[in-house]
Amino acid sequence: MTDTNIEFFDLYTADRRPLGRKIRRGEPIPRGEYHIVVQIMTVNSDGEILLTQRVPEKTSGGRWECSGGCAVSGETSRQAAVRELYEETGLSVEPEDIRLEWTLTTDSMLRDFYIVNKNAPLEVMKLQAIEVCAAKWVSFERLTEMASLGQTTRTVTKWLECRYDELRQYTLEVKR
Repeated sequence: MTDTNIEFFDLYTADRRPLGRKIRRGEPIPRGEYHIVVQIMTVNSDGEILLTQRVPEKTSGGRWECSGGCAVSGETSRQAAVRELYEETGLSVEPEDIRLEWTLTTDSMLRDFYIVNKNAPLEVMKLQAIEVCAAKWVSFERLTEMASLGQTTRTVTKWLECRYDELRQYTLEVKR
């Protein structure tokens, strides 16, 4: 009997060349090999950022984040970002509507950070109950305050540390 819920990740070199192998979620990734992880920041026309709250049972439970997760085997980074946003919030976007903002390579991850403009009232969102327990729109200023108070995940904090000016500018531009 096979478990259809088991996820596999494709493995890559640091410069994103496919290694032609995959690994099961939860298994240690060999040193010098990487898998793709995505984060997608959704910004509405008021310049507000969509945050979702992680369920208490997950790592960083109770903290706020932008949608994201791992690319599964056979999936591109962009496809993973679109899928993760939909799975966690019920919001659909087209792959061409999202913009790659920057990338970061860490111990075993090739991290891609996307941004998308999308207006959606909270009431229409369908939160993924196993991962997300709440959602809210916040201003850029509120996001930075929440990060400074330790209320966001490390990934959001890192995004602000590395791209503060660009994100702030982006939220201002979409309000015009």
